[in-house]
Amino acid sequence: MILNQINIGSLAIKTPVLLCPLAGITDVPYRAMVRSFGANLMYSEMISSMAITRNSTKTLKMAEISQEVPTGIQLAGSNLEILSEAAKIAEDLGACLIDINMGCPAKKVVNGIAGSAVMKDECLAGKIMETLVNSVKIPVTVKMRLGWDSANINAPTLAKIAESSGVSLVTVHGRTRQQFYSGESNWETVGSVVKNVSIPVIVNGDIIDLPSAKKALSISGASGIMVGRGTYGKPWLIKELSDNLSGLNTEFNLSNEKKLEVALMHYNLMIDYYGDVHGMKIARKHLSWYTKGLRNSAHLRATINVSEDINEVKDLIAECFHNDATNKADYEDEAINEYTNHNIKFSRPN
Repeated sequence: MILNQINIGSLAIKTPVLLCPLAGITDVPYRAMVRSFGANLMYSEMISSMAITRNSTKTLKMAEISQEVPTGIQLAGSNLEILSEAAKIAEDLGACLIDINMGCPAKKVVNGIAGSAVMKDECLAGKIMETLVNSVKIPVTVKMRLGWDSANINAPTLAKIAESSGVSLVTVHGRTRQQFYSGESNWETVGSVVKNVSIPVIVNGDIIDLPSAKKALSISGASGIMVGRGTYGKPWLIKELSDNLSGLNTEFNLSNEKKLEVALMHYNLMIDYYGDVHGMKIARKHLSWYTKGLRNSAHLRATINVSEDINEVKDLIAECFHNDATNKADYEDEAINEYTNHNIKFSRPN
């Protein structure tokens, strides 16, 4: 299966394999890691429209954009005036597009009439989309779920409203809000969205490797895929899927030595970006993903979750990978080197 180029307004995406916006995950260091291997289009973490209009230092740092790879800023909220202002700020920050969050299922987001809650009010959803399209010169996209619950599957209707509002692309996670992340993603129902509009539709949910990517595309008929949780501990996955879905058939069998190198690179980026104390806390979940399945990894996670010594954590990670390598064969991975940029640097936030 070969993916074709899609156009998002004036933005051409040759192979539409996109990194999903994930709150607390796809921060600046994470996006830098994915970018170092190669990516087509990435999104920021979900950004509060209210916070960015108040010039929150933390929020503005979250919205930092690298011009090396097209990156959109995802906004959450429902106040039209605030969303409009936030979109203009995001455009000024260098975003290549604005994405409207209509999919986040978190209670604190939904209770603020944002995320998935917006899907319950189709009139409001339409006004939000139309307002943002008219507020900026860059394209506007929308990420949504199938609906609020199984009795209210309205993604096809909302996608049609999005198209008529001037939205350039729709991404659909194949679950309802009430499912959160339980059960299986319904790619077939995503296909009903595809059939209802002429703008590109991206399928999202349960895409973790090449077989699941091909299956999601085949069942849904979508124009591309968006990958989120599948990239945990595997920032090379976007490039791997992109290459294989464009016909390159690139092998991404990373040796333990290369995985260790990537994990430590990511760790150093988080320390540089967030500072020692906060950086170590943020890094814990990522290091647990990098080491998942390794010999004695459970003991490692328990240790690094209480360690306050930066170098001790590095030594423990190296020891875990090296010990695991002595128990199973490693692969050669020269091909991966051409994608990895080892010179990513950040200044610490003020």
